[in-house]
Amino acid sequence: MAPMALLTLTNAHLAFGHVPLLDGTDLSLDTGERVGLIGRNGAGKSSLLKILAGLERPDDGTLQLQSGVRREYVPQEPHLAPGSTVFEVVSEGVAEAKAVRERYEAHAPGDDLDALQTRIEALDGWTWEQRVDETIHRLQIEPDARVDALSGGQRKRVALGRALVAAPDVLLLDEPTNHLDLEAIDWLGGLLTGWRGALVLITHDRAFLDTVTTRIIELDRGQLRSYPGNFAAFEAAKQRELEAEALANARADKLLAQEEIWIRKGVEARRTRSVARIARLEKLRATRAGRRDVIGGVRLDVDTGSRSGKIVAELEDVSKSFGAKVIVKDFSSTVLRGDKIGLIGPNGAGKTTLLKLILGELQPDAGTVKRGTNLDVAYFDQMREVLDPEATLADTISPGSEWIEIGKQRKHVMSYLGDFLFAPARANSPVKSLSGGERNRLLLARLFARPANVMVLDEPTNDLDIETLEMLEELLQDYEGTVFLVSHDRRFVDNVVTSTLVAEGEGRWQEYEGGITDWQQQAARSVAARQAAAREVAPPPAPAPAAATPAAPARKKLSYKEQRELEELPARIEALETEQARLASDIGGSAFYSESPGRIAEVTARHAAIDDELLALMERWEALSSRT
Repeated sequence: MAPMALLTLTNAHLAFGHVPLLDGTDLSLDTGERVGLIGRNGAGKSSLLKILAGLERPDDGTLQLQSGVRREYVPQEPHLAPGSTVFEVVSEGVAEAKAVRERYEAHAPGDDLDALQTRIEALDGWTWEQRVDETIHRLQIEPDARVDALSGGQRKRVALGRALVAAPDVLLLDEPTNHLDLEAIDWLGGLLTGWRGALVLITHDRAFLDTVTTRIIELDRGQLRSYPGNFAAFEAAKQRELEAEALANARADKLLAQEEIWIRKGVEARRTRSVARIARLEKLRATRAGRRDVIGGVRLDVDTGSRSGKIVAELEDVSKSFGAKVIVKDFSSTVLRGDKIGLIGPNGAGKTTLLKLILGELQPDAGTVKRGTNLDVAYFDQMREVLDPEATLADTISPGSEWIEIGKQRKHVMSYLGDFLFAPARANSPVKSLSGGERNRLLLARLFARPANVMVLDEPTNDLDIETLEMLEELLQDYEGTVFLVSHDRRFVDNVVTSTLVAEGEGRWQEYEGGITDWQQQAARSVAARQAAAREVAPPPAPAPAAATPAAPARKKLSYKEQRELEELPARIEALETEQARLASDIGGSAFYSESPGRIAEVTARHAAIDDELLALMERWEALSSRT
């Protein structure tokens, strides 16, 4: 007999006005499952999570819990009692254990001490202080710190700690990566991957879903669809579904209303990312590297009048401090037209300051900044404040005109809104009728309609659903101007930028080709190469006391065996890359997920292991090459 699920939701109905958010929805959650809940903004994900947490009730349907199951819920914006310390807030997670033990220790006549002791043991209440201390240590925050003084990311950590210390059977997290920087996101991913209880989380961070989840559930127009595996497995399965739907729907298109066609087109728009778009990004990166080499070689011959055509900004030995805090130190870089640059670093590292230096909004303490002329900068963050709730969508995009100029192309405003997944019937609707996700899409439409040649996007992904994220990725890749992107969304940055500027501490900024994954691989290889070189030239250990003899110089030339190894390494690397490409093709194929679970696990594990093998071979190649 199969074990009973921790919680089971049956035939749930929930409506907002006339819009069904849950329409006969069923869901069960088993021990050890880590479920990612995805769907469009406004689809009802947060409402469903609150129902699972017992904070809201469906209009109809039942939620059954296994006896004794404990649930903990962490909302997007958790409330922390003002004036409290970190220790006090995290201790709220063991409030019952704390209260029962205090009652036991100060028992009154008539108290059932045996019952109190049994309850304390069930709650692990004898050691609650130790559990709180251990949890706070994992949060990497001082226990005596006041929560009022913490950053948004630190407050999110404290709220997670409060939930974790309660040792719940079911952990429910709504957008847990919001306000967290890249390092904190990696920390949380490792924490949740080792979580023994069941987990349901809402997030639009696709790399985080890949790291953490064992199942993806998609909420789409009131219905839940379940997909085993992480987000990559979901994408492959969804691709096959969409292809089948396209064939079936092609026959029925003539019978569908315009609005329904548009909804389906919105779903099918997910297919536009694919391999071709990633290949286009790689081409952009290669082109950028080539242009940078050319301009770098003829810099002395470029006159001031031509700078705006090719160079957006040129920084030489730039430094900037605020009091004793060094934000930028001796930084040099050239930003070219068409560059798409990601700024990476922990919260407070100075990403905004560096952007202002590049764009001329802040003057350096030392060094020089030369900028191209005629720069027209658009800021995504500023656009959030300019929407008139009473204006129509069409007037928001193109006031007083049915046409809009996008670069060298002239488009009808309804066609342009269609590019952003708005049906023609919605063009004359007021902005106030839009959901949160639709409003974000309208902001993007307005941003790209502006005649700007430099675009600054500060955390644009925080409130966007996955479908809109993928659309934005494609828009940014096609955008001919220069992009500066501040984001902790690993997949989004990897799919957009041509290079990254990374904060490496004490005001040092380093430029890397590619996105976050490329930076981490390059940084790891550089560290490994330096360590290997240090080992090669390190003197041998001192011999036991004897007659002094001059130390033999460290051998730098390759031995015959090492020379042969160096010659064979390129072929070994190429063979691994070929194997990895073949496995990737298998994983992306339509037949792969119909194979046995053992075979699927074997192929995906081998595909992941090849990354480590390639990294080791490349590090060895660099170490040997440095001695030739």
